[in-house]
Amino acid sequence: MRYVLLVSYDGTAYGGWQIQKNSVTVQQMAEEAASSLFGVKTAVTASGRTDAGVHAEGQVCHLDGREGIPPSKLADALNARLPADICVLASAAAPEGFDAVRSAKRKTYRYSMYFSPRRLPLKDRFSLWVKAPADLEKLARCARLFEGEHDFAAYSKSGSSAKTTVRTVYSVRVEERDGEAAVRVTGNGFLYNMVRTIAGTMLGYAQGSVTEERIILSLGRGDRSLAGKTLPPCGLTLESVDYGFPLFGAK
Repeated sequence: MRYVLLVSYDGTAYGGWQIQKNSVTVQQMAEEAASSLFGVKTAVTASGRTDAGVHAEGQVCHLDGREGIPPSKLADALNARLPADICVLASAAAPEGFDAVRSAKRKTYRYSMYFSPRRLPLKDRFSLWVKAPADLEKLARCARLFEGEHDFAAYSKSGSSAKTTVRTVYSVRVEERDGEAAVRVTGNGFLYNMVRTIAGTMLGYAQGSVTEERIILSLGRGDRSLAGKTLPPCGLTLESVDYGFPLFGAK
C-alpha cells in the first residue's frame, strides 16, 4: 500500500534531499530506515528536492510498503530507525492516486535572517546573520514585485535542467520581530536557488545595493547580473506543501 509521510529535518549535515554518490543525504537516511523496517529495498519520494544545508518543517513524502503496519504508527516505526535530525511528524494511508510530486499544488518556503552587530551562535543554524544595516520597511515593500507569473531565469542557477523558468508566485510576505525577519514565499514550484536569490535581492534592496528598477528588469530580461546575491542555505526552510486537501486528518 502507499503511505504518505510528513517529515521534518535539520539539513545542516546533509547534502540535500536527493541521494548522491559523494554525500550523505536525507533521502538516503529515509530509505535506509524504510528498507530496514519493511525488509526490502524501499524508495521514499519527496514533494521536491531541498539543497545541501536546507531544512524542512513540512516535507511531504510517499513510499510503497507492505500492509500490516497501521498507517498512523508508521511514523514511530521509522523514527526508531532515523537519526535525531530527521523526524517523521505524521503518517497516513495515501489517497488513491496520490503522488507526493505530481499531486502538489503549492509550496511555501521561509528564509530567515537576523540583524545584529555581532553574530549570535544560537541563531546561526537556521537563519542568516546580517551585520550591515537594512531598512526592513523596504524589505517588505519590494515583496510585491515578485508576485504573479514571471520568468524567473535571473533567479535560477545557470545550467538548470528545468524545462521552463516561468513560475507563479502566489504571495511573498515579510514578518519582522525583535530584530529578526522571515521572507515567506508561496508558489506553484521553484527553480534551483530561486527562493534564496529572491530573498537576497530583497535584502539588497533593503540595504540600498539593488534598485526597484533592477528587480523589474531582472524579471523582464532574465539577466542574472541584475538580481541580488544568492543567500546561504542555512536560512532556508521548506515550511509546507499544499495538496488542496488534508493528508493527515482535518485541520
